[in-house]
Amino acid sequence: MEKIFFAFGLTLFAGLATGIGSCLAFFTKRTNTKFLSISLGFSAGVMLYVSFVEIIVKARIALIEEWGVKTGNWLTVISFFMGMLFIGIIDKFVPEHENPHEVKEVEDLNKKPNKNINPLYRMGLFSALAIGIHNFPEGLATFISALKDPKLGIAIAVAIAIHNIPEGIAVSVPIYFSTGSKKKAFFYSFISGLAEPIGALVGYALLMPFLNGTVFGVIFAGVGGIMVFISLDELLPAAENYGEHHLSIYGLIAGMVVMAISLLLFI
Repeated sequence: MEKIFFAFGLTLFAGLATGIGSCLAFFTKRTNTKFLSISLGFSAGVMLYVSFVEIIVKARIALIEEWGVKTGNWLTVISFFMGMLFIGIIDKFVPEHENPHEVKEVEDLNKKPNKNINPLYRMGLFSALAIGIHNFPEGLATFISALKDPKLGIAIAVAIAIHNIPEGIAVSVPIYFSTGSKKKAFFYSFISGLAEPIGALVGYALLMPFLNGTVFGVIFAGVGGIMVFISLDELLPAAENYGEHHLSIYGLIAGMVVMAISLLLFI
């Protein structure tokens, strides 16, 4: 039970980082685009490295133990790409013009709120809903990783938390601009992040009764696919939009280095 509570706590922390993004939007005057660009690149580096070096390897070992070398390898590869397909299908349901990963900046809040701009309010609500949908499998990924290896779970939770900060800004800006209410903007931003712990709870309720070597291996490989997709489809494009191309790549490499050292020293 201690492991379960710890894993759930990490997932809650990662999800509620959308609220941090909302607070940054309201209590800072300018967007530190260089910092966000490096941070998002760092998050992508952590997720890519840990997916290929740790998560997929552990999934492969579990599946080989259950099914043998040939079948275990095939199941690992299929599960990895099924994870990508799963998050890709979710992404397809989000209309492009209401995509929550459209870059928003704190400076947008300096404009005068206009309560008659209903499309902006609608965009903010859709962003909150879309982020909630995206965060559901992210919550499952964080929870399962922390359940298997708490130290690995911490690294993944921090990476996902960083990635959730600009999403909080993406929800807050259009809702505040259309309503003039910081409370309402913060509320929707905060609520969108709750999808991650909800995803963890639903995943635990559905999967834990059946969790064995095969189920764990398939889920873990799928988690690797989800994290690689998030890194390539969301984190790196957002990092480049916020800042210079090289800054995001420097952040990416730094994330890989930090993750590599932590795996060698602590895991």
